[in-house]
Amino acid sequence: MTAAVPATTLPQATPRRARRPAPRPKAAVTLPPPPPAADADPDFRALDRALRATAARMTQGLSPSVLLEAWTDWALHLSASPGRRLGWTLAAADAAGQFAVWLAEASAAGDAAPLVEPQPGDHRFADPVWRQWPHVAVAQAYLLGERLLLDAARRVPGVARQHENELAFLFSQWADVLSPTNVPWLNPVIMGHTLQEGGANLARGWLNWMEDAGRLMKGAPPAGAEEFQVGRDVALTPGAVIYRNRLMEVIQYAPATPTVHAEPVLIVPAWIMKYYILDLRPENSLVRWLVGRGHTVFMVSWKNPDAGDRDLSLDDYRRLGVMAALDAVTAAVPGQRIHACGYCLGGTILSIAAATMARDGDDRLASLSLLAAQTDFAEAGELMLFLDERQVSLLEDLMWTQGYLSGGQMSGAFQLLRPNDLIWSRFIRDYLLGDREPMTDLMAWNADATRMPARMHGEYLRGLFLENRLSAGRFAVEGRVVALRDIKVPIFALGTARDHVAPWRSVYKINLFSDTTVTFTLVSGGHNVGIVNPPAAERGSYQILTRQHDQRYVDPDTWAASAPSHGGSWWPAWEEWLRSIGQTAQVAPPRPSTTLCPAPGEYVHQA
Repeated sequence: MTAAVPATTLPQATPRRARRPAPRPKAAVTLPPPPPAADADPDFRALDRALRATAARMTQGLSPSVLLEAWTDWALHLSASPGRRLGWTLAAADAAGQFAVWLAEASAAGDAAPLVEPQPGDHRFADPVWRQWPHVAVAQAYLLGERLLLDAARRVPGVARQHENELAFLFSQWADVLSPTNVPWLNPVIMGHTLQEGGANLARGWLNWMEDAGRLMKGAPPAGAEEFQVGRDVALTPGAVIYRNRLMEVIQYAPATPTVHAEPVLIVPAWIMKYYILDLRPENSLVRWLVGRGHTVFMVSWKNPDAGDRDLSLDDYRRLGVMAALDAVTAAVPGQRIHACGYCLGGTILSIAAATMARDGDDRLASLSLLAAQTDFAEAGELMLFLDERQVSLLEDLMWTQGYLSGGQMSGAFQLLRPNDLIWSRFIRDYLLGDREPMTDLMAWNADATRMPARMHGEYLRGLFLENRLSAGRFAVEGRVVALRDIKVPIFALGTARDHVAPWRSVYKINLFSDTTVTFTLVSGGHNVGIVNPPAAERGSYQILTRQHDQRYVDPDTWAASAPSHGGSWWPAWEEWLRSIGQTAQVAPPRPSTTLCPAPGEYVHQA
């Protein structure tokens, strides 16, 4: 039903008033636009980025919010977990009781089996004097405390796994700082040297520290590096630069045999360091060794970018790097397919280039060798602990002010992955014992760091590390996605057992994403020493096994348990693999049609 409308009540009449003139219409008022938001003002953005970049320099590129969030998550959940706190307290009390009993027995007997052994790879207490009383008691007390400290970061209900790993890493750093090996009066090795030399070791250590501090302020290389000059002491394999662009040079090495294998080898090294780790001294040069076995070898030598190269992209390293190098090799050795080999980052960009070539029907590759190179970053090791949006954003702000990420800023992060080997052991040896470790060619190369262009490094961290686009099928080249499974040439993939940069299980995952025959090799050693292992050194070992493209996938641990092991260098196994999949024809060595300058070229000398 429709509601009834009440009758309208008219108002009563009121006395007539004088009529006022109608007001003039007001002019339209145009209000000023609202001020732009701070985020839209480039000056404000610049202020914010400059402030964050300053903070990044102070923290060596580590985002404070990452640590704060991990600590807060752990502290809040631990405060709400009385059972976990009680369990840890009882464990600490039990450890204290065991230590007290052990201490009484050890002090009476002067010798006792240790309660706790150091972790594998921990050499801080390797000197036999640490087994003697009373130093063994100091070592055991520390190792028990270290174990309790690291256990405190684990198994707290509700803490995110990422935060748990971050905090465990932070606790391990604290434990390393507090080690009695770093305290002169608690370290019997240091005290023995000091008493024996009358303090001369400390005087030498002070001089060493003064020299290192002076070199650091001047930006000079470490002491002894001047004994390994590029082109004089290292990077000596004869050759010539046959191509150069704004990003890299291509070196063609001179033949050492009357005839050579028809198919050449192109090596793409990492641009995070200089190429000559693969051409150090003649006795440990992989390049010279390959040339001596009749291979025509080409090498990419990357430019050391500066602030003017801030806009170089990751795809520029593919186009101006890998693809331009392939064009140069094709021009030098026409009509032959190429065995392409990539090391570390060079292997990653080579994989992207190979997938793009397979997508586009470019069949110039004969094989693909990936040395300690990752194509999947889901298990990229401890580098991933603090790599999230906040961390990448902070690094981008730091690179925005500089145009690049310096070698020193990168080396600090790598040193934190192995603080006992790379920081504290050197501190003890150089400054407390006063003994300089003799400089080696590999150490001098490691000090010859390079920079990373801002745009490229940001794209690399986001697209590969943070979002893992390549193995997820979301990495686009020239607007179209590329897939690793499109690569049909044989793959030789190599991981190193003690690799903190590219963990071997991460490198192994090329088996998951490829649809071709993969020969995987696991070598002893780390990211650099495992690679530079000439046969004449007669050290190390390796495992090798081939999976055909139609065979089932085998997980890395099962592979490691079944792959046969061999002593010595992996170089002969790789060279035999190259010969087995390549042409058997021997040809006259190709001569460079263009020579820009002798090897090692110009870019390798850039500081």
